[in-house]
Amino acid sequence: MTQLHHSPTPDGLAPGNGYSHVVWGTGRFIAVSGQIALDADGALVGPADPEAQARQVFANLGRCLAEAGATFADVMKLTYFVTDMAILPALRAARDEVIDTARPPASSAVQVAALARPDLLLEVEAFALVGE
Repeated sequence: MTQLHHSPTPDGLAPGNGYSHVVWGTGRFIAVSGQIALDADGALVGPADPEAQARQVFANLGRCLAEAGATFADVMKLTYFVTDMAILPALRAARDEVIDTARPPASSAVQVAALARPDLLLEVEAFALVGE
């Protein structure tokens, strides 16, 4: 089993709010492409609803992680792409349903002008590490 090590606040840095500054470990690296709020049939879940889209995105991430033999406990980095920073609270609420909030992964949030489809509000990619 991989043990991820978290350093929420290295010396000389301000504390992170809901993320770890550094996460490391050893094992098999998994990269999950950015996931969007499409269901198994390719239909958009939650048009104009950031919370519904975020829940679908994290459900899709969970399916991808499972395919690679991982869970959200193995996630070391999340990257959020949002069309509006006002979406972050809904995204974090959905994230907090699936991660260990006491040991959150490293993360980055980036506001983008647009995503692959105009009805998408967010996209999330993940990096995970599982035992060798």
